[in-house]
Amino acid sequence: MSTITQGRLRAAFARRLSEMYGREVPAYRTLVEVSQEVNLDVLRRAGAGAERLGSIGRVTAERHGAIRVGTPGELRQVARIFGAMGMRPVGFYDLRDTASSAVPVVSTAFRPVTEDELAANPFRVFTSMLTPGDPRFFDAGLRARLEAFLAARRLFPPELLELAGEAEAAGGLPEERAERFLRLAVEAFALSTEPIDRAWYEELERVSAVAADIGGVASTHINHLTPRVLDIDDLYRRMTERGITMIDAIQGPPRWPGPDVLLRQTSFRALAEPRVLREPDGAVTTGSLRVRFGEVEARGIALTRDGRRLHDDLLARADHLARETVPAGAGASGGASGGSGGSPVPGGSPVGAGRGEAARRDAVARDLWEREFPASERDLAARRMGFFTYHAVEDRPRDGRPPVAGLAELLDAGWLRAEPIVYEDFLPRSAAGIFQSNLSGEGIKDDSLTGAGYDLGLLSEAIGREVLDPFALYEAQQERSLQEAARTLGLPAIP
Repeated sequence: MSTITQGRLRAAFARRLSEMYGREVPAYRTLVEVSQEVNLDVLRRAGAGAERLGSIGRVTAERHGAIRVGTPGELRQVARIFGAMGMRPVGFYDLRDTASSAVPVVSTAFRPVTEDELAANPFRVFTSMLTPGDPRFFDAGLRARLEAFLAARRLFPPELLELAGEAEAAGGLPEERAERFLRLAVEAFALSTEPIDRAWYEELERVSAVAADIGGVASTHINHLTPRVLDIDDLYRRMTERGITMIDAIQGPPRWPGPDVLLRQTSFRALAEPRVLREPDGAVTTGSLRVRFGEVEARGIALTRDGRRLHDDLLARADHLARETVPAGAGASGGASGGSGGSPVPGGSPVGAGRGEAARRDAVARDLWEREFPASERDLAARRMGFFTYHAVEDRPRDGRPPVAGLAELLDAGWLRAEPIVYEDFLPRSAAGIFQSNLSGEGIKDDSLTGAGYDLGLLSEAIGREVLDPFALYEAQQERSLQEAARTLGLPAIP
């Protein structure tokens, strides 16, 4: 009997999860359909240039999921399940201070990390963990009851965890056991039909809709599943034309004439989904909850630490300048938050501020980008603000002179060819913006108190395995290519 490798398990899991989520959230199928239409149109229009950041096959199949768990123990179990599919925790994201609404979670992303595995199937899962120990959101009494509730539930069956451990240790599973693993894994992330304690859920929802979605139910589920699109602005327009209600803004860098960098994201609004509720008197009724939404993303070039600092600075300045230019008397036009409207969403538009204000902020950001951000891939590479793999151009016409030494000179003289490294990770500003734009209320956050300390080290300890630094992964990939190019060109190194 043949072995199903971790990569094949990952691809099959992503495909089956997408099928399941499409049955649960029909609007997701529309999102995938429109994404594919846009991608084919871009491919026809741009030709090979459309595949500069990944083949059309990879882009079409690409997904990222999002789940939420409540405890370090649950996070360790999630790590075993994803570890069975060759996915490792990468990056630390603290969403607690990135949004003005109450979003009491810290997050990481499980994904493949090698170039070959990413090219084969880059499925990734943004995984958030509740922070009940943060007193800004949960007082001592609520924390104790929340932790007791979380400790009493079981998210994953022992058989699934056993199969996961076997797959991680052996690098895969025999066909029959692989099939069983996939069936149990997909079922574990389906929306539960078990009744939800209405009073308990609503008590947590007053603190945070995210906290209620994690700690108010006895299970977990896929919160959203995200396809990748090559023109997110066109997709936004097409979804709106189909009558799908989108959030007010596209999160992340603006659309501009220069290179696409990092990550741009948007979503349709969280949908009212029927759920079974248990009333305080024990009666079981049917109600609805809004917790799941349809997200889509466009990925660009990974930025170095210097590039990321410039990116973050420009976004912060765009937020500030856009607020300064709000016309007198302008107010909120309604939105998903149900809050006061006009509280800023970093990397997006103020919640409830409407698309006019989002467009104004985008125009301000675009002007900043055109004046201050590297305007080409060559400039990103020469200024060491973007990550690339470098390849020696062996068929370059020779004039008898040896290659020059500097990176920019080697690029300009045609000795080196630079290929962009795709950004495989996430942005806390954008994640918080998406979360906040889909919340049913602002929630409660007492900023007069000191927040609990969560960082990459603590998250690694909670998971029981190292959370990798994404910058280090990109740097290592780039450095390997530079060393190989230097050897080919007969240079000691490329500075």
